Amino acid sequence: MKRETIDIKTPDGVANAYLARPDDEPHPGVLFISDAFGLRPAIEEMVDRVAADGYVVLAPNVFYRAGRSPVEDLVGPVGGERRAPAFQAVLPLIGELTPKRVARDGAAYLDYLGQVAAPGPVALTGYCMGGRLAWRIATTQPGRVAALAAFHTAGLVTDEPDSTHLSAVDLGPIEAYFGFADDDPGATSEQIATLRQALDAAGVRYTAEVYEGARHGYAVPDAPAYDPIASERQFRELRALLARTLR
Repeated sequence: MKRETIDIKTPDGVANAYLARPDDEPHPGVLFISDAFGLRPAIEEMVDRVAADGYVVLAPNVFYRAGRSPVEDLVGPVGGERRAPAFQAVLPLIGELTPKRVARDGAAYLDYLGQVAAPGPVALTGYCMGGRLAWRIATTQPGRVAALAAFHTAGLVTDEPDSTHLSAVDLGPIEAYFGFADDDPGATSEQIATLRQALDAAGVRYTAEVYEGARHGYAVPDAPAYDPIASERQFRELRALLARTLR
């Protein structure tokens, strides 16, 4: 396994990122968008596991405008009892990720992947807020994305005029997978039903499942809600999605 920290030039600055690949041979590309606590060893561990299946995986620091990762260097300790207040400190950074900024950043990330991965469309996978960002990137990069995965992602359906689900028609001919947490106030059964309706109306090929008994954050090893059974399930589903769409 080859691992390195690289810098990506974007229209708004330079984003540091973690890149993992099996070797120097060309492999399909995967853009990995982390949860709200950004790049850290737990995320790198997950990236390595995806890369080991034969992919070039790029995980950018989406908060680069505020500084280089890790996030705790920007907002203070994020572990243990500090996790809840740390999330409140991270919220302004999330708020700065406007749709236009996400589109510009996404283009830069995919441009970089295009230089180091095999030619052809890539897959996007995101966790928590990363699922929303991955969706936004997919809608602004037609023809460059073959698959989208989102795990324990909340807030895809809101009452706002720019709610993510309203852009389902812009996802285009991709295959999508959604693994929702069973205990997630930001992804209720009503919201999931609305998302399904939007995806059906847009003609998107997708699977949306609720992981029974799993809480928001189930996939990430250092999260309080980490659930090894649910996490293994999401890795299996992601592996199958990548095999169907990138191989």
